[in-house]
Amino acid sequence: MKKAEQYKPIGDAPGENETEKSGAQSIAELKHEVLTPLQQDMEKLRDPFVLAAIMNTAANERETTNRLLKTIIERLDTKFSELENRIALLESAPSQPANGAPTSGEVFLPEVDENILGFVNRRGHATAEEVRAKFGYRGKNAASARLNRMYERGLITKKQVGRTVLFCAKK
Repeated sequence: MKKAEQYKPIGDAPGENETEKSGAQSIAELKHEVLTPLQQDMEKLRDPFVLAAIMNTAANERETTNRLLKTIIERLDTKFSELENRIALLESAPSQPANGAPTSGEVFLPEVDENILGFVNRRGHATAEEVRAKFGYRGKNAASARLNRMYERGLITKKQVGRTVLFCAKK
């Protein structure tokens, strides 16, 4: 590695006028190199034909963009009207359970749910833990899910007693 060289400021260099001249020339050349094209472009922008061409291009691009947006909006309107028709059809149709079977006064339940419902009706109320123990579920979540499904169908009622949820027979 070389020793650190001492750099002298420009003013201290021999032939100081030559360095300033070359620096000033470099700056002038750089200004000329950058500013000349900008000045030429500015001169072109003062020409009414160039301005007219730019405005014409902008107007054409705007028309194209407006046509594209109109097409997109028309397609969206079509899709929204289809969705509204489907929603209206679903709202006007008689309610049916998720499995697609028509509803009648009678609710059909799996045998396990019928047994759980009978258990709750006999006792008057039951917790998910009691149903788990009686029907041999490994965890309380499965029993709770079955009881909640029956509650959502309106077969039993549900009451919160402290941290415990009681599922009660309908009267």
